[in-house]
Amino acid sequence: MRAWAMLLSRQLGWLLSGPLGRSLGGLLGRRSGRLVGRRLGWRLGRLVGRRLGWRLGRLVGRRLGWLSGGLVVGLVAVAGCGSRPAVVPMVPHTHVANPVCTLKFPDPAAGKAARAQLQRDVARYLARQPGRIVYAAHDLVTGVRLGHGEHENGMITASGSKVDILTALMLSRGRLSGSEHDLASRMIRESDNHAADALWWRVGAGYGMGRFYRRTGLSETTPGPSRYWGGTSTSPADRIRLLRLLVQGGAGLAQGHRRHILELMSRVQRDQAWGVSAAARPGDRVALKNGWTPRPFVHNTWAVTSYGRISGPGRDLLLAVQTDRQPGEGTGIQAIEGLAKLIGHRLDTLTPTFTRPCPATTIT
Repeated sequence: MRAWAMLLSRQLGWLLSGPLGRSLGGLLGRRSGRLVGRRLGWRLGRLVGRRLGWRLGRLVGRRLGWLSGGLVVGLVAVAGCGSRPAVVPMVPHTHVANPVCTLKFPDPAAGKAARAQLQRDVARYLARQPGRIVYAAHDLVTGVRLGHGEHENGMITASGSKVDILTALMLSRGRLSGSEHDLASRMIRESDNHAADALWWRVGAGYGMGRFYRRTGLSETTPGPSRYWGGTSTSPADRIRLLRLLVQGGAGLAQGHRRHILELMSRVQRDQAWGVSAAARPGDRVALKNGWTPRPFVHNTWAVTSYGRISGPGRDLLLAVQTDRQPGEGTGIQAIEGLAKLIGHRLDTLTPTFTRPCPATTIT
């Protein structure tokens, strides 16, 4: 057995130090290749001789000797050791397109065309309505702004000024009493005029409201004279500024107060939920305040106003519409809702996009 193992080791040594050793020598150097071959052949021979017997060991020894040489060459090539750099197979570059991945880009040209078309449609709509109608719109998500006569400030707000009264009171007090909370709820949700009378005086009437308008930058709003809070005149642009104050903050108005006012505006009585709410899509949230009053000294016409926030996926629209010289309350409501619906339904078309597939991924 020992003699056979010695013979097998010599054969393996000759194989690995000879033909395969020369191959290894090309990679490791001549001496290193021969040394690896001799050592590996000797050890494999002894191991097989002891374990398997002479005949089987002879057969396996031959096979293992051959395979071991190939294994060493493979390991050397992968490890990259020796006097020559390792040879790495070249894999061709493959471009794989992902059919699911797309990129979205804004389309300013299409947006400009859509805006121009909407403005023409709005102008035609307003031309068919009686009285005066002015409006302003600002989407806080996209930044889109629209308007017609938005700085016209000679139109009264009627009950629309009740949000002003509550905001001014919260800003000056910091905290409302239990009775004031009740008055505030009735004033906004039910549009209770007696509640508005009480809070108007507590905030300082016209003088106190004037200070509030200066503090908040509502420069196009003038408080009504004496006890006539309903005579407050304003502009659509200032209504948007007031809404932005409630949504985004500023002028020291606490977040909790802003949230409370918007919550009351979102829970007005159902019969008072008309107006700019017509701009809402299914599922959008609406917070608004409306105003309406007859004008017996202005040809027996009506002033009807509506402003509020319409928010939902991809949208946070602030919209204010004011009308006067309307032949009736219903006519004013209809005019406001028609305009709000036109703007609300077309708002998304003002910021169009186009898609492109993602660039192909290079796999090497």
